[in-house]
Amino acid sequence: MKYLILSAMVFASTTLFAQKNKKTKSPAQDWYQQGMQKSNMGIDLYKAYESLPANAPAKDIIVAVIDGGTDINHPDLKANLWHNPGEIPFNGIDDDHNGYTDDTVGWNFIGGADGKMVEFDNLEKTRILRTLMKKYSEMDASDINDPVKRAEYEHYQKLKTDVEQNRLTYLGLLTAQLEPAIKALDDMRESMGKTNPSREDLEKYNPTDPQNIALKSILLKALEKDGITFEAIYEQIREPYDQVYAMAHYHYNTDYDPRSIVGDNYENASERYYGNNNVAGGDPFHGTHVAGIIGAVRNNGLGVNGVADHVKIMVVRVVPNGDERDKDVANGIRYAVDNGARILNMSFGKSYKWNKAVVDSAVAYAVSKGVLLVHAAGNDNQNNDLDANYPNDSLGNGQFASTWLEIGASAPEKKKLATDFSNYGQHNVDLFSPGYKIYSTAPGTIYKFSDGTSMAAPVASGVAALVWSRYPNLTAEQLKEILMKSSVVNKKKVVLPGTKSTKIRFTRLSVSGGLINADRALKLAAATSGK
Repeated sequence: MKYLILSAMVFASTTLFAQKNKKTKSPAQDWYQQGMQKSNMGIDLYKAYESLPANAPAKDIIVAVIDGGTDINHPDLKANLWHNPGEIPFNGIDDDHNGYTDDTVGWNFIGGADGKMVEFDNLEKTRILRTLMKKYSEMDASDINDPVKRAEYEHYQKLKTDVEQNRLTYLGLLTAQLEPAIKALDDMRESMGKTNPSREDLEKYNPTDPQNIALKSILLKALEKDGITFEAIYEQIREPYDQVYAMAHYHYNTDYDPRSIVGDNYENASERYYGNNNVAGGDPFHGTHVAGIIGAVRNNGLGVNGVADHVKIMVVRVVPNGDERDKDVANGIRYAVDNGARILNMSFGKSYKWNKAVVDSAVAYAVSKGVLLVHAAGNDNQNNDLDANYPNDSLGNGQFASTWLEIGASAPEKKKLATDFSNYGQHNVDLFSPGYKIYSTAPGTIYKFSDGTSMAAPVASGVAALVWSRYPNLTAEQLKEILMKSSVVNKKKVVLPGTKSTKIRFTRLSVSGGLINADRALKLAAATSGK
């Protein structure tokens, strides 16, 4: 056991050292807003703002951040929040009679009327397995003659193997390495009376346990390196610990079902009026980061500038730590549309569906109301033409959502323009947008870097809001076409996501074959609108 713990310590300290000494220079905090160069493929945002006529009229665009929760008190977001004009804040009355009491800045569809909230949930395949277990757990193949039921039974068996093996793997990793490693570091901090002891503190620490003696030696060597702290090493282990804990105890645990917290009838997909107004949720990092990319207040002297300057952020919480539920996604879309959102940013997705029809209906409703839907393509370096990623623009019967944009994630370097994690698809991903080391708002008053198509989508949403604010006469279909046609097409070969050296033409990774560009989008919008 102690050797496993020591290996975790060595991994954390050496990984941090490697990060601090990378030969490749980290991009600037605003790299993605800069101009396009071979080593820095930004979106030409500065050029776009410089090209705007002075004192040109602009209209605020409401963008719904349909996500996992947003810190509405962040000083770089507060001024750009949407406020429900028909609601008197916190008077306990549904003043505008829309079915959501005190929805002053948005709504939380994964909370209960008593104020409680869902923080963790299963993966969708775990929920599907739990349902199938009720039908097939006491049966075997010889009991089933109907071919449809036999196929479902075989699906059940595959899911059962998948979910159970994953849970055992994560539980084993927790008990063998991560939990003992965290406990050992916690014991050391408690003994020294400091959460972030220095190298000098560690030198004075005299453990008697052989394991802690060995840990002290490893940590002393690690702390010799510039920029490495005890706290950083602790966080380097704490982050995977939290992720693995969630996988083992929530994501892959069929015995865990938090839906009773919400208090709805989950089987009734048409039910709409449930939840509460706690739009932050338990961990609002993801939504806060997304919101800042779109609409952090520009030029206020604080940490970052959002892409769009005339924007109001509506907060709609539907995503837990785990997979979102289709019923909540559908209701989040309808709520946002009914309350005036013109753009829906959806930085979430999953590989299994529960009730795609209810989501498709909501998407079709948004399309009918002239709303642009911007969705993250996913971070599994998969081809979305071959493997499904939900939700998507397919509405069934050969129909597709005409105002849906599926966004892949790009990196700064032209030769590695598609990030190694991004999903792609010549038919099912529309265009790429920066999604690597994106600096944005984080809960509290701080700012952090984050990667993902989750970050690429709000860059695209921000550009869409910027264009629409200047040319509000454009339809959502026209806006989508403008963003696609004005993208910068890269005909060169790039490294295929998920591989180390396989090359593929960037044009084969999306419908447009291009990278979003704010300046070109504004120019094309001007020509299209006739203004």
